Amino acid sequence: MRCPSGRENGGHDCECSMWNNSFSRKEETCVAKIIAVANQKGGVGKTTTAVNLSSCVAALGKKVLIVDLDPQGNTTTGYGIPKRSVEYGTYEVLIGRASAAQAIRHTEYRTDVIGSNTRLAGASLEMIDLPSREGRLRKALAEVQKDYDFIFIDCPPSLDLLTLNGLTACDSVLIPVQCEYYALEGLSELISTLKTIRKKYNPYLDIEGVVFTMFSLRYNLTIQVVEQVQKYFGNKVYQTTIPRSIRISEAPSYGQPINFYEPKGKGSEAYMDLAIEFVKRNRPHEPKKTRGRSAPAAELAKNALED
Repeated sequence: MRCPSGRENGGHDCECSMWNNSFSRKEETCVAKIIAVANQKGGVGKTTTAVNLSSCVAALGKKVLIVDLDPQGNTTTGYGIPKRSVEYGTYEVLIGRASAAQAIRHTEYRTDVIGSNTRLAGASLEMIDLPSREGRLRKALAEVQKDYDFIFIDCPPSLDLLTLNGLTACDSVLIPVQCEYYALEGLSELISTLKTIRKKYNPYLDIEGVVFTMFSLRYNLTIQVVEQVQKYFGNKVYQTTIPRSIRISEAPSYGQPINFYEPKGKGSEAYMDLAIEFVKRNRPHEPKKTRGRSAPAAELAKNALED
């Protein structure tokens, strides 16, 4: 199998190795870390992960904001906010009609939301002639960064000006990956995109991690994909995996994150484990807490992302 960058055997010149030289954003430690949840391949559980992870991180006592950057508005409705009720949302923030503070909606789930609806679909065209079009979200979020511990951005499953704004605004990218062959091709395209954005727009961009979604050990291909991704991404791969779950699929229709819809279910436990691991990775001095729900162990090759 190929390296996710598309090169055979993951040589030293493969695109994965670009992440060996990590940067650090020179900002105050009291401002929120911004994480984009992104994958150019659709149907990998990107929005589901954005909604449920952000909710579980908030349940751990962190101050969390999530930005819906997808015109479909599924993150918005996933938090129980009707799309028609979004007077000021991501669209208004991007084109300058509202500030991020004006667009924030407080929810009963401890997480604040900047929502979206179909108006956002036209933002890419309207921003073409605006100054600093790729950095408008970053500039808008700067005014509220001090109010949160983490800001999540749910990016659309495509590479357009919206996604470019999300990846330019963030400190790191969390990549949900479904355990199937085509996921590796999608990962290859995403790595190439991140390389370009890091070079042209955001030199501080890093990979937060890779998380496996819709995970099931009943399929042999699952183990092969896990081992291949672990081989090239090393300890950037989260040990926690998200299983296939009907409850996870049902929760959005009730406008609730999974930890509120079914607090004791396996889906809720998995996302809470992911949240604990996420917070632990961002606070390395804290003792490790996990229920042990992890991907199959694999012998890791040289970490392709870190020195």
